[in-house]
Amino acid sequence: MSLTENHGDSAVAAPPGAGVRSFGLSESAARRIKVLLDMEENSDGKFMRVGVEGGGCSGFQYDFGFDDVMKDDDHVFESHGMKVIVDDTSLDLLDGGVLDYVDELLGAYFQVTNPNASSSCGCGTSFSL
Repeated sequence: MSLTENHGDSAVAAPPGAGVRSFGLSESAARRIKVLLDMEENSDGKFMRVGVEGGGCSGFQYDFGFDDVMKDDDHVFESHGMKVIVDDTSLDLLDGGVLDYVDELLGAYFQVTNPNASSSCGCGTSFSL
């Protein structure tokens, strides 16, 4: 499911010519985030943060973690009752992407389907543009 940014009750219009950026969250990812949050101590107010860092075998790597601090450049996406936060710079690289949780014979992991990536490594945790 693709999500557009959640601005809460305020109607914030995008500037003319600026496209609305989006980031999606599958139902499977939302369920797993909830399970992991339930296992965290002091999980009230925590949310999943998805980011991109330099590194990995393909140039960029995905970063997943829990946080409880919103930053000025954060974008909030909500689906299936779970919030995912993406910082502005990472959203440039993740725009239109979807966070999924895959559970298969070889293991279970979060995976980003990223339409901006021209290639990714075999394990799917890093990518290049």
